[in-house]
Amino acid sequence: MKYFLICLLLCSGAYAQELEAFRIFDSRGKEVSFGKMMARVSQNQVVLFGEFHDNPISHWLEWNVLMELNKKVQGPKLAVGFEMFELHQEKALNDYIVNKSYRVLKDSTELWTNFKTDYKPVLDSAISRGNIPFAANVTRKYASLVFKKGLSALDSLPEDEKKWMAPLPFPFDSTLTQYVELIRMGKEMHASGINFAYAQAIKDATMGYSIMQHLKKGEMVYFLNGAFHSDFHQGIMWYIGQYAPGTKVGTITTVSQKDVRKLQKEHLNRADFIVVVNETMLSTH
Repeated sequence: MKYFLICLLLCSGAYAQELEAFRIFDSRGKEVSFGKMMARVSQNQVVLFGEFHDNPISHWLEWNVLMELNKKVQGPKLAVGFEMFELHQEKALNDYIVNKSYRVLKDSTELWTNFKTDYKPVLDSAISRGNIPFAANVTRKYASLVFKKGLSALDSLPEDEKKWMAPLPFPFDSTLTQYVELIRMGKEMHASGINFAYAQAIKDATMGYSIMQHLKKGEMVYFLNGAFHSDFHQGIMWYIGQYAPGTKVGTITTVSQKDVRKLQKEHLNRADFIVVVNETMLSTH
């Protein structure tokens, strides 16, 4: 009986050690602590957190990154941007900052399905610390228009509607590997591959331009976006380089693996820091 109990404890301990939710690695695949990651990314003017939209570890770490950044940059010197808010929603967001009424916010604008559980805690924490939350993304219908009809479809828009996107024409580099992949995917969907990449690019450009507006005010920017928008230092980061050359940008991304103990080769250099989440992690929606 004694031998059985010892074996049971040893086996249970081994299983518990293997059952890990996540680990953090640097771009070269070296494991690092959350504290070491924060010590390095907080030295930048912009921190991009590339999340999985439905991943609870992403959202939990986003909140903790915000808490740590607030230890370095107090109150209104830290701007917190969201892919999840489009530029036409800026008024609704600003009203919420003032009145704190979730019901009014929900009734006045369309929110992501998981907003209340996954993004509201970050937004509320930013507001309570005096940070500057801001909307950043292109209005969705214009990205959809580009996907269906190409960039030329934007030329006929009234001038007052063009304020909901980056200034036209925006720069575009079709050789960036993320866009190359989208062009390939677009063709597989029997759609215009280049339009698929353009639709992504107008989002990236608009978010990069929105971030630049806050950099011009001397603010540090913490930005939440889907991982694809900043992976491999492309997307939003590339556009920040176009609009505000020389800006120091730190990137965090999220990947999913069966074994979180070692970073797979395909994820090397995906970002400055890579959060490896157990692939069995439950989704938030």
